[in-house]
Amino acid sequence: MNALLGALEIGLIYGIMALGVYITYRILDFPDLTVDGSFPLGGAITASLLLAGWHPLLVMPLCFLAGCVAGMVTGFIHVKLKVRNLIAGIIVMTGLYTINLRIAGRSNLPLRLDTPTIFRNNILYDMVPDTLTPYLPLIVIFILAITAKLVLDWYLGTKSGYLLRAVGDNDLLVTVLAKDKGSVKIIGLAIANGLVALAGSILVQRYRAFDISLGVGTVVIGLASVIIGLAIAGKIPLVKVTTAVIIGAILYRMCLALAIRAGLPANDLKLVTALLLLTILVISSERVKKVKSETAPGRIKKGVSDA
Repeated sequence: MNALLGALEIGLIYGIMALGVYITYRILDFPDLTVDGSFPLGGAITASLLLAGWHPLLVMPLCFLAGCVAGMVTGFIHVKLKVRNLIAGIIVMTGLYTINLRIAGRSNLPLRLDTPTIFRNNILYDMVPDTLTPYLPLIVIFILAITAKLVLDWYLGTKSGYLLRAVGDNDLLVTVLAKDKGSVKIIGLAIANGLVALAGSILVQRYRAFDISLGVGTVVIGLASVIIGLAIAGKIPLVKVTTAVIIGAILYRMCLALAIRAGLPANDLKLVTALLLLTILVISSERVKKVKSETAPGRIKKGVSDA
């Protein structure tokens, strides 16, 4: 039961991060490696400010804004300095490694036992019945994940959100509308990395420690969550894409939890992730090929002549 709760908690935290990766990967078609640096950026800021006595509810918006700045820097390098998107992300990710070390002061920064977090404060425990106390962290993370999803859904339904989606689908349309597609890209990267940094902040508060290696493989986890969610939950009617992405993150974490329960050592989890990602991509590719073959012009004409 504890393993299931832990997988759900981490899955929901990764779900917030995956929402950011969804913006870059599916909406902007931008291979953004900045997330490997912005995820621990949120954690470094959180650990440092909490130890300095800041309230956790004030720390989280600051982490989101810091992630937005990181995304804007990537966008500026790509749009204004004409650097390729992949290289721009690598540059910012590399720079953030040093920045995160400067913020935290060292490579590993644990929180003190008396340090308050969004999961550990007297007001929160007084509001919740004793029967729900063991599930309190899961409830808090669930509320945060749903809030992030609803806010993102609202934004994507605004004029700015429609422009963001248009840049990924047809950037010429944005130019025809007399809008700067470069500025729209920068906004999208800012929001994406803001969500990733927010997820890093929540993870550090949940497990009460920051480590510089926190962001290693973040982009792979995000891509796996997006691809799994869209391939499985995305096909269910009435399920929004953002909901599917969060479900994908939970399923991804569940698969890793099952692999651990099956006796696989922790060192093999990266291999499990790679194989899982490859399997989903192959299945999705075969499904697309099947749909295209069924709707091919020759197939349609043959069906009409047979009729």
